[in-house]
Amino acid sequence: MSYQKYGISPQLVERIKTKMKNPAAKERIKVLLDGVTKSDLQSSAKVRRLVKSSAAILNEKFSAAEEDKFVKFVVDQKIDPNNTLHLIKLWGMFR
Repeated sequence: MSYQKYGISPQLVERIKTKMKNPAAKERIKVLLDGVTKSDLQSSAKVRRLVKSSAAILNEKFSAAEEDKFVKFVVDQKIDPNNTLHLIKLWGMFR
């Protein structure tokens, strides 16, 4: 999986996926990400804020190194949230 190339552990991803199954947490994350643009996801500062906010919603504590890995991963993916193919690719990565 490509997120592993960034040093993100599969155990952490599984833990987050489990927490995202909680409808209340999922809804709060959806609200957080509503209106996020491709340029937002190319800005390290904005992505870092999203990572920190998501961690708080999911009651996760990420180290600075883990945050850096998440930020680099998201920026490197060049995600366009309005492009269905990009979203399908991400879905496949984290199924």
